[in-house]
Amino acid sequence: MLNRLRHGENTAEDGSSADLSAASVSIRKADFNAPFPAGLEYAAPARGSWNIVHQGMLIPEAHQIFVCAEGCLRGVVLTAAEMGAGERFSMISIREENVLKGDMEDLITDGVSDILKKLRTLPPAVLIYTSCIHHFMGCDLPLVYKRLREKFPTVSFTDCYMNPIMRKSGLTPDQIMRKQLYSLLEPAAEKKENVVDLIGSSFPMEETGDMMRMLRNGGKTVRDLTLCRTYAEYRKMNEASVCISVLPPAKAAGEELEKRLGMKHLYLPFCYGYDEIRENLGILSEKLKIPEEDRESGIALAEKALLAAHRLIGDTPVAIDYTATPRPLGLARLLTEHGFCVSGVYADSFTGEEKEDFLWLQRNAPELVLHPTAEVSMRVMPRHTEKKLLAFGQKAAYFTGTRFFVNTVEAAGLYGYDGVRRTAEMMMEAYLHEKDTKTRIQVKGLGCGCCV
Repeated sequence: MLNRLRHGENTAEDGSSADLSAASVSIRKADFNAPFPAGLEYAAPARGSWNIVHQGMLIPEAHQIFVCAEGCLRGVVLTAAEMGAGERFSMISIREENVLKGDMEDLITDGVSDILKKLRTLPPAVLIYTSCIHHFMGCDLPLVYKRLREKFPTVSFTDCYMNPIMRKSGLTPDQIMRKQLYSLLEPAAEKKENVVDLIGSSFPMEETGDMMRMLRNGGKTVRDLTLCRTYAEYRKMNEASVCISVLPPAKAAGEELEKRLGMKHLYLPFCYGYDEIRENLGILSEKLKIPEEDRESGIALAEKALLAAHRLIGDTPVAIDYTATPRPLGLARLLTEHGFCVSGVYADSFTGEEKEDFLWLQRNAPELVLHPTAEVSMRVMPRHTEKKLLAFGQKAAYFTGTRFFVNTVEAAGLYGYDGVRRTAEMMMEAYLHEKDTKTRIQVKGLGCGCCV
């Protein structure tokens, strides 16, 4: 396979000699769940994944205030500008004298107060993003929020974080951000048994998906932050008796809602394996006492779509990356089981949920190549392909240099047997229609409602 053979080369993208040995490993030699050592990191210019600004903007009418050094502000300012959401975004710049004087609490309190007084109308909620300097200095953030709530009693404040030092211990920034999206919900006076919250995803679940059909047909009212258009709608999410998460980073948000608001949390992880899908939908049916969808017809439609995709794509190499799907190894296994030629998976680590797929691929596709995305040698990795290659995800498209790719992030609301069917259809569409890769992957927050 072209994608495998070229990784033995020692020629970098610029034509110079380079050690590319850390840029790939066959899955038969890889360790689970971190096949590549941590170290200095490279960030590929594939920008479709959502960041903390995009996610915070999901709360309707809320205002974001970032408090950090000017160098750190560059990225988030550009994100807000690209979204056309500058009116919902403000910043407080930390300077050297603030660190030396030790007046960080006053800086935040006075800065936020000044911003809010200058707005045309007070927002119903404010998300304050503090940064690593506040933790290094031991800033008294509870005192800051106490002062602000006293000065602006009609505004709900919540703490958010732009803190890279939190990446390697405890909850990740992504997990924390998804959890804080629901921190403004207060205990409801009465729970409604027919209301279900879908939480922690950046995209609404597809109406054709098995879970959404079951909830609708079971008479459930479904509430989802991605579908809320007003702050009042968002606040009504507290009435749900059950909340459901399907993405690994969203699990902590569900656990927090169960603990704080008394919702029953169901974690029914996104997956590709029919047995796991069957188990998840069975749990949904049992816990919510709603009818289950016809499994056999769902599987038949998925199989039909996979067969059509394989007839079209044939032995064309397929590369998959972790930004497109929370289960890159699960997708690799599904495609391998159906005769596709999966040549590479781009991911720096894998969740424990993928261990079974990892072991299956070790036994059945031992030459499958794993590639990191953050390893520094990836910046000079040859990025071209002489033959047609289909990529699933922006980073896979970038690293392989293909113009044929499925342009999606975070599974984009797919779920269940229908999600498998839609995945196969997206692969066929991508195979048939060439894209301008460089232009497409530079757009931040793919699918974010107001992004350019």
